Amino acid sequence: MNLLLLRPDDNWLDHRSVHLDDQRAHHIRTVLKPSVGDSLRAGIVGGQQGLAVITALTSEGVSLQVDFHAPPPSRHHFDIVLALPRPKMLRRVLRTVAEFGVAHLHLINTARVEKSYWQSPLLADAKVEEALLAGMERASDTLMPQVHRHQLFRPFVEDRLTSLCAGRPCWIAQMGSADSLRDKSPHQALVLVGPEGGFVPFELDLLQRVNARQVHLGSRTLSVDTALTTVLAQG
Repeated sequence: MNLLLLRPDDNWLDHRSVHLDDQRAHHIRTVLKPSVGDSLRAGIVGGQQGLAVITALTSEGVSLQVDFHAPPPSRHHFDIVLALPRPKMLRRVLRTVAEFGVAHLHLINTARVEKSYWQSPLLADAKVEEALLAGMERASDTLMPQVHRHQLFRPFVEDRLTSLCAGRPCWIAQMGSADSLRDKSPHQALVLVGPEGGFVPFELDLLQRVNARQVHLGSRTLSVDTALTTVLAQG
């Protein structure tokens, strides 16, 4: 835990004092092992960050007094459109976008996305938030990426993608393309990452009709999570 994340609905005693008795308190007591008077880096989800001073420390919980004065880190240059990955990869993907400070992640359906993926309990709001918070804690960020779900590919492209690409480049990560994403960054952009095996020709054609353009990430075939990290590392 590089940043203690507090929430507006926590047990606030006043505007600067909060009491925790959940897993965060357990982590503070058993892992960080501070003393009363010690300070921790902390922030409020969706807002500023700063320090939290331990004012009480018992087996039942931890009380803190906070001073939030610093803004969160800036957002990543890229928003991401990602074909919904396998459930066992999804949590890792969510943590990655949170660690990199992505503002918007759009999860989409494609021909190579198994229909069963959309039934995964890991897509429940609480599970998505849990994974994002883990990434935010690691990266010392207080702004949570917004995750959007689009279960129909064609309506997403025809109804949403044009507006998402308005005013910025729209890149498709695709093996064998003539241009490299490395040469395009670090401009503000929307980057599309397909499923294992990539987008099918029909999907590529539809994407390019709304001015999305293909770029490559190198000469190697990458798994989805590695491709995503490679994209974000070049932004």
